[in-house]
Amino acid sequence: MTVNLRIARKEDCSRLMELIKELALYEKAPEEVTVTMPEFEEAGFGAKPVWKAFVAEVDDFIVGFALYYIRYSTWKGNRMYLEDLIITENMRGKGIGKLLFDRLIEEAKEMHFSGMVWQVLDWNEPAINFYKKYGANLDAGWLNASISSEQY
Repeated sequence: MTVNLRIARKEDCSRLMELIKELALYEKAPEEVTVTMPEFEEAGFGAKPVWKAFVAEVDDFIVGFALYYIRYSTWKGNRMYLEDLIITENMRGKGIGKLLFDRLIEEAKEMHFSGMVWQVLDWNEPAINFYKKYGANLDAGWLNASISSEQY
């Protein structure tokens, strides 16, 4: 099996959204995906893009992607924030996630980011074990907090 990695293009957004919804279903929160396709496309490919993604293709079909944006830390400076690393279910365990994660590490080095951060659900053992192979620090001392636009 040959896996091709490349930078995502606007025409990939429909497939990326399919994978995002697949991930949300896996994470038991399908109703949480509320971004519209125009919003998603504008955020990645509009006048002021805020995210970048690498896609993994097999036989010219996107089977996974890694999407990140730049997060600024007053303590550490510019850092890569990995929003999603998604491999479609039937392609997991074939090394595609590793290829994408290694590409993110290359990108972080090329962009001179001070590091990479992300979140992983505490029950997602396969993902936790994957990240542990990289020596990732898993910090249980922080709680996630958010407000939605309906709250302000």
